[in-house]
Amino acid sequence: QVQLVESGGGSVQAGGSLRLSCAVSRRTFNSAALGWFRTAPGKEREFIAAVSSSDSSDDPNTFVAAAVKGRFTISRDVAKNTVYLQMNSLKPEDTAVYYCAADRDSKVGNSREDVYDYWGQGTQVTVSS
Repeated sequence: QVQLVESGGGSVQAGGSLRLSCAVSRRTFNSAALGWFRTAPGKEREFIAAVSSSDSSDDPNTFVAAAVKGRFTISRDVAKNTVYLQMNSLKPEDTAVYYCAADRDSKVGNSREDVYDYWGQGTQVTVSS
């Protein structure tokens, strides 16, 4: 059974930092590209960042959305089967439920949410001004 479990959300003041974690079933972690998305109140789900699969390269290929570039970083820890989203310089507009997702059919990360097969339950991030 494929599982993605997010953690690390919470409340923080503007300018602060949070690190989200997503623990992934080992087999899925090794073979799937992984991504982070978010859904803000009243808005559609938005792509944040993606990383290539662990078995595609020892050097992960990552990319982030323009809206968060320079503030957010995606990374993975192979030993822990975990993908991270480091969020710095948070803004109130970053308030959202954050989801991690796995694309079993691709080794390369994608910004399109419809290609992802498995999703976590989400973790709430609230940034106050």
